[in-house]
Amino acid sequence: MNTAGAGPQLPDAASVSNAKTTLLQLLARAGVFTGDAEELIGVVEAGAIARAYEEITGGPSGAAGGAGGAPDGSVRAGVGDVVHELGGIAERALRRAVGADASASSPEERPRVRRMEVERAQVAVSPLYLSLTSVSDFDPEVTTEVLSAVLGTMGYRQRAMYAGQLTEFGTAHRARLERLYAQYGPGSAIAIHGRYSLIHSPTSLAVLERLATAPAALREEWDAAELPPAWLDGLLTAWDSSA
Repeated sequence: MNTAGAGPQLPDAASVSNAKTTLLQLLARAGVFTGDAEELIGVVEAGAIARAYEEITGGPSGAAGGAGGAPDGSVRAGVGDVVHELGGIAERALRRAVGADASASSPEERPRVRRMEVERAQVAVSPLYLSLTSVSDFDPEVTTEVLSAVLGTMGYRQRAMYAGQLTEFGTAHRARLERLYAQYGPGSAIAIHGRYSLIHSPTSLAVLERLATAPAALREEWDAAELPPAWLDGLLTAWDSSA
């Protein structure tokens, strides 16, 4: 068949389904539960649609009109409808990825933290931490508990987008964070154990973000998890002194 002049050949539904099934099977062999794997794939799918939406809405004005000049009013309206629907598709994809409860829950609701959410948070925070300081010998066994307390301050939607929020926090406060870790973190004169212990863990960055964003909710989750209050106090002291 002659495809000259035709648009790009995109993956059809069967091919996409095949790739997804293959990936799920490979992850299952690696020990990843199917539900966890489907959630991760769903977030990636929702993100791909969201990026397409942002690319279209953030493009140069008139770009949707194609060759031959600016589009007329009817074309602009049609394009606007398509773009709006694309945003809706991204929204629905995100809801499917993070669970049906996400669409019904209020922003204030803080549901039980799931294992995959903790895994995603750990993957997000580790490289950010290492961009600010070095690896420490201190490796607390309570990493899961700390990140669960952090994520417990959020709803489903916030958790799905927490990696971006962490990145924004790290970028906005980078100089201050560098001073904090230089003075209290790995390689500093501060003892590895004590009230500043958590600064030697990547989870400290996630805790600092929550202390700056939702301190009351964090303390509530922290107390419920019976984590050392001194760790929070130590982080606050270090944060204030690095201002």
